Amino acid sequence: MAVQAPVVPRRASAGEPPPGRSTRRVRAGHSLAAYLLIAPAFVIFTVVMLVPIGKAAQVSLYEWSPFPGVEQTFLGAGNYTRALSDPLFGKALLNATVYMLVTVPAQILLGLVVALLLESRLPGRTLLRVLYYLPVVTSWVVVSLLFRYLFATDGGLVNWVLVDGVHVAGQPVGWLDSRWTGILAMCALGIWKGIGWTAIILLAGLTNVPRELHESAATDGAGYLRRVWHVTLPALRGQLLFVTVLLVIGGFQVFIQVLLMTNGGPAGDTEMPLTYLYKQAFSYLDFGYGSALAVIMTVLVLVLSVGQTVIANRRAAR
Repeated sequence: MAVQAPVVPRRASAGEPPPGRSTRRVRAGHSLAAYLLIAPAFVIFTVVMLVPIGKAAQVSLYEWSPFPGVEQTFLGAGNYTRALSDPLFGKALLNATVYMLVTVPAQILLGLVVALLLESRLPGRTLLRVLYYLPVVTSWVVVSLLFRYLFATDGGLVNWVLVDGVHVAGQPVGWLDSRWTGILAMCALGIWKGIGWTAIILLAGLTNVPRELHESAATDGAGYLRRVWHVTLPALRGQLLFVTVLLVIGGFQVFIQVLLMTNGGPAGDTEMPLTYLYKQAFSYLDFGYGSALAVIMTVLVLVLSVGQTVIANRRAAR
């Protein structure tokens, strides 16, 4: 019977570093390479995002004038206390909240339905994917002008269908002439434009759901809806969180369609936070107050995003 000789660890030579030190050097080199790779993106992010945010926070503390030679009056928290007592800003926040509460669930639900349809073996799936995603890549300006025509009081397609087509309404509805109907029209635009994006994100998650899980559930007698509820949705938890966070952020950033469809009218009834702060800064040249509104919205969106992520992670950990 052969006896195996004991393995003697090799000693490092006089000029060779110990193995631990060599490993640390390799890791340090990898870390340095990683930092060098992300440095250009971080520099661009700092210049484009962080510096303007810091400047806006500074301007929000002043009665700031864009004209050179004009003294900038320090107000401290004056612009923020003004925002908290501004009824028009409160109305704009309420409008954005309603818009978000209507559009976010509708886009997720309809996007999920579309994703499930596209994931099934339908003929012409590639063409359907292109058609559903086409509104996403279409310019906001173009679709906003299109929906302004569709919901116009005189000559609008929606009123023509309601009055002359199916005879539901006796006279044309002033969709864009009142608060809630105007917001409803903007919600319709937001939902129509966002379904394709939501569907593509969820469709990417559906491709990673193992078919064995569906087959096992079907073998146990689960119907299609039960398989979607107990198999598909738990597997899409990460995609649903991602979509929800971005849609909530987008709900509070609605801007172009408001500006082009109603311009915040009538009498500021359909204003949104971004259109309101835009007018304060660039129409009335009250840059200090506009910057304070921008800082408030940044903090609000950040709190909502972090809160959603924390709540979702806690539920996933249960």
